[in-house]
Amino acid sequence: MNILLVPLMVATFATAMSEYLYLLATRLEGALILVVAVADSSFLSIPEGNDLLIVALSAGKPWGRMLLYVSLTILGSIIGCSILYSVGRRGGNPILKRTFSEAAIRRTERFFARFGTLGLFIPSILPPPCPFKIFVLSAGVFRLDRLKFLTAVALGRTIRYLTWGILAVIYGEPVKVFMQGNARNVGVVFVAAFVLVIVMLIVVYIRRSAEGGDRE
Repeated sequence: MNILLVPLMVATFATAMSEYLYLLATRLEGALILVVAVADSSFLSIPEGNDLLIVALSAGKPWGRMLLYVSLTILGSIIGCSILYSVGRRGGNPILKRTFSEAAIRRTERFFARFGTLGLFIPSILPPPCPFKIFVLSAGVFRLDRLKFLTAVALGRTIRYLTWGILAVIYGEPVKVFMQGNARNVGVVFVAAFVLVIVMLIVVYIRRSAEGGDRE
């Protein structure tokens, strides 16, 4: 067997397994939603999988059921991210270099150097196309404090998944249909909206600081 085909075979198997877990969780009414979240946040990849699952399972359901799905997804995401973080902390630099481009790694390192924990919190909120695994693995490689790491992931994932859960309960099936057909576009809008809010907060902060300086 050509050794160059091994990574391709592994990636194909991981993708197939991810899709199988997603479909199984949907058919079993969320029984495997924790497993899906752990898998997606560690080494497997299910694009928009957690978001879609929460919306699909929560649409038309009681608030308590939605909160259960969201809580299990958040817990699974924290566990999966912790696995990836631990790998990075215990010598994951070679994996980081094999998986991502040098330019992407440098950008991530500069992002962490400038924003610290916020450099993980922001990507944890934003759905694709915003990358996330590179930030989680890099957090371990760059030795980000574990408690700060867990706090950033927990807060970011709570905001992200709870938002989808609330929308699914309030608007029901229309949100489910829209999400299934426009998940990536929604991600782009999410990113743009979040960046706009951050810019507005920075502008307000600068203006208030300037006004305070003038009074003195």
